[in-house]
Amino acid sequence: MTTPEQRREELVKLYREVSSCARCPLSQTRTQTVFGAGNANADLMFVGEAPGAQEDLQGIPFVGRAGKLLDELLAENGLDRGDVFIANVLKSRPPANRDPEPGEIEACKPYLYRQVELIEPTVICTLGNFATKLLTRSNTGISRVHGAPQVHKVGGRSVQIFPIFHPAAGLRTPRVKEQLREDLAKLPALLAAGPPPQEPVAPVYSTPEEPPPPPQPTLFPE
Repeated sequence: MTTPEQRREELVKLYREVSSCARCPLSQTRTQTVFGAGNANADLMFVGEAPGAQEDLQGIPFVGRAGKLLDELLAENGLDRGDVFIANVLKSRPPANRDPEPGEIEACKPYLYRQVELIEPTVICTLGNFATKLLTRSNTGISRVHGAPQVHKVGGRSVQIFPIFHPAAGLRTPRVKEQLREDLAKLPALLAAGPPPQEPVAPVYSTPEEPPPPPQPTLFPE
């Protein structure tokens, strides 16, 4: 088990690694990487798609119009940006805000998984199709799965994945904005339920018939 201070130190190391990453061609077109921001010990983590123009300039996720809508909806449910951690599938902006490409997702995936491993959230709220499909390992679209929590193992732990529409879609379509509001209203109860049960790690023997080794004598008996 690690302490919060140790996890923050590891996040800083990961941030430095991401900031100089050149695993994909986006390193040649970005202004800077957008690692993520928020509470390093958050119970709730949001994962979006990729940085936009404002995020690319400021180095902070969700600072444009979609981010302002997310802040507004969080406040309606008694949450603040300082309570959560926000990141994206991609850490670099795709040119002209185009969709992420498979190779770019594959290059950035280890960084996201490591963030989840270090932050240890209870709930990961996936925003839109790309984050939802990546973390649920499913091709089912957001329209079919939004608002329904799923348990998946991410970063070595079982967590609640809670898919919702991306706030950018809510800016374009009033009905989607209302659906976002309805789905986010479920978050307080989901967080209050706590983390899902963690699967125990079973001992591994060379064959199913082989019994466990006998207990060793205590070297320093009381």
